Amino acid sequence: MKLALLLGGALAPLAFAVPAFAQTAPPEGPVTAVEDVIVTGQPALRNRTDDIVPTLSYDLDYFQRFEPLTVGDALKRVPSVAFLSDILESDGVRLRGLEPGYTKILIDGEEVPGGGVDRSFFVDRIPAELIERVEVVRSSSANRSGDAVAGTINIVLRDALSLDGGYVRLGAIAFPDSAYGQFGGTYGAVWGGQVGPGRLVVGTNVQDRRNPKDKFSQRFDEPGGTLDNTEVQTDVRDGTDYGFNAGYEVEVGGGTLDLSGVFVRTDRFQDEGSIEYRGGIENAANLLTVNDNDLDIRTDNLSLRGRYEREMLGGETTFKLAYASIDDEQYEFESESEYLRDAIIFPEEDRFTLDSTFVDIQDEEWKGAVEHKIDLSNGLDLEFGVQVNSKERESLVAETPRIRFNVPNAPAPRPAVPAFGPATAVPGGDSSIEETRIDPYVMVSGENGAFAWEAGLRYETTDVTIVDRTVAPALQTTENDYAELLPSFSARIRVSETERIIFSAARTVRRPNFNRLSPALLEEEFGDEDFVGNPNLQPETSVGFDLGLERRLGRRGIAGINVFWREIDNLVEEVNTGLEGSAGPGTSIYTVDNVGGGSVSGVEFDLSTPLDFIGMESTGVFLNYSWLDSSIRDIFGSRRFNDQSDYVLNFGLTQDIPTWGAAFGATYRKQGDAGSRVLARELVTSYGPDLEIFIEKQIGSNIVVRLTGSNLLDSSKDEVFDKFDSVDDQRNRDYDEYELETESAGPVYQLVMRVAF
Repeated sequence: MKLALLLGGALAPLAFAVPAFAQTAPPEGPVTAVEDVIVTGQPALRNRTDDIVPTLSYDLDYFQRFEPLTVGDALKRVPSVAFLSDILESDGVRLRGLEPGYTKILIDGEEVPGGGVDRSFFVDRIPAELIERVEVVRSSSANRSGDAVAGTINIVLRDALSLDGGYVRLGAIAFPDSAYGQFGGTYGAVWGGQVGPGRLVVGTNVQDRRNPKDKFSQRFDEPGGTLDNTEVQTDVRDGTDYGFNAGYEVEVGGGTLDLSGVFVRTDRFQDEGSIEYRGGIENAANLLTVNDNDLDIRTDNLSLRGRYEREMLGGETTFKLAYASIDDEQYEFESESEYLRDAIIFPEEDRFTLDSTFVDIQDEEWKGAVEHKIDLSNGLDLEFGVQVNSKERESLVAETPRIRFNVPNAPAPRPAVPAFGPATAVPGGDSSIEETRIDPYVMVSGENGAFAWEAGLRYETTDVTIVDRTVAPALQTTENDYAELLPSFSARIRVSETERIIFSAARTVRRPNFNRLSPALLEEEFGDEDFVGNPNLQPETSVGFDLGLERRLGRRGIAGINVFWREIDNLVEEVNTGLEGSAGPGTSIYTVDNVGGGSVSGVEFDLSTPLDFIGMESTGVFLNYSWLDSSIRDIFGSRRFNDQSDYVLNFGLTQDIPTWGAAFGATYRKQGDAGSRVLARELVTSYGPDLEIFIEKQIGSNIVVRLTGSNLLDSSKDEVFDKFDSVDDQRNRDYDEYELETESAGPVYQLVMRVAF
């Protein structure tokens, strides 16, 4: 029933559009011909945009040949995009290597809420089949939200003018190295055309997602010390993604009305099983624990948008109204049998433990805007407006009472497992946040010969009400407000017919993570150290610069190099309250405050071109490399920003064979090491290289068949953990545990057929 209501919401604007404007004259013919709905026949390149703000644009032809399942899979080939996900996963975008909360994710130019506590949106929630192009906006403009320190990813879906005709996509997915199920399916259809007085586009997609992985851990008492235990783990993530989008565009009342909606459901089950062995001796006599951890996830994302543009008041006025929501429901169940607690060995377990956790996050945003643009003549344009955003977030994390019992020290009938009791919210787990923003802005842009520029001011006001129902009544409600003035400037200089320089400077913000705002006390959150949030946190602020040079290569190629720098103030960092922790002497209660500062810098190079300048016009290459660096000081001293990779490298080649109606290609990706240091724990993450290939054949005039393979090098993820009981132990390098973990997965193959009509 809930799915039907959400789909109805996505379709409702379209249902109302046709009868309401039945007397309006239809627009002129289609923009895209039928033969263009399937990408084939020429090398895939990135676009050269005319935006003054530095923007990289990648159309569908840059991604489609490798048949990515999600937007995250597609973004793996984009400069400076890193992920810190499991193998075969691409969820939280880490633009320029920074945490996902530093990157703004937009769908069709509108903000979307995410389920993460850092306000980030997982891009693997959007099937790649729904997108028209992806834009990477490296700097900010006054007419967009300023919470984009690292930059903005704008996911542009197919609109009503993009197609005249459509196609059907049918495919099979194979996991030949998996012992947990080897096949899945992927199905989709897209159609666009004239409906009544306007144009309609509809798309739907259903695809299986399966990610079987193996993990192995070794745990020592310290680096180079005694091996305490090993853990052998399997992790199978099995699910299905459902996607639907629609758009309707019509001329009405002297203007253009654009209505669109997208709904995506992620239905996923994660099954993790592990066995621990004493001293690394993997036999029954040294069995320590057997663990089964299951997680059932259902996430619904809905985004609806209405936009009306018309000429009035001496210029062009735009009215916007949008609604976006995420409904994330999770149920986690964990059972563990412990052995070797006495002289009785396997299979008579010494202790049996059951845990159960419920998560329900509902985040809704209403957005509205009135914007006006006036031509001031002499090449000058004035744009001003006000944007309003109202967010309501309800979060519930609840646990049932832990069930734990010991088995007698002699063989005996095992007691029956009792039923779970009622679930209760964990500390900080029952909360609501209301956030209202009113953001006026003004922007002036101009162009004079080879020089184009824009300058703007944005004033973001934020009123926040935080309610935590797990703390004492006197602490349950906190109100906070802040305002930031965000200037921005960008310029584009045409040096020659083939070269141009792009410069930008902007002030941006990052609002606090939701989990940092709760006043609830979390006992032993970091080793033996307690933690309490700070509902009065202010946003982090940043001043940044980008300076780039682009050069056109031949008729369609492009190469670019960009240098960036960000100075970030008011960083949210952990501080000691001076109060003793719940674990007693030697431990403390920590909180967070705006006390830090740091800088981020890097150099980004990208190349995308056919080799027509050497007579190989059917051969295309792309290469991008980003060198990333940062500096920050925490309570231990200097470090990089947490989890920022050293570099990101992508290299690819496509070769078309026009006489055969065929093509093939490959792409290689490598991401540098990423380090992290928090209270009582340090981590270094390394990834192996990733290789993907495709082979395609066109059949007749309207069918293309592709075979793709990914993770062909059996890439691994390796992690090194330094764990401590307390901050003092961390300073003194007195280890609680030193762990080495590796995670691996096999290749994935897809066979996909597209039929155009």
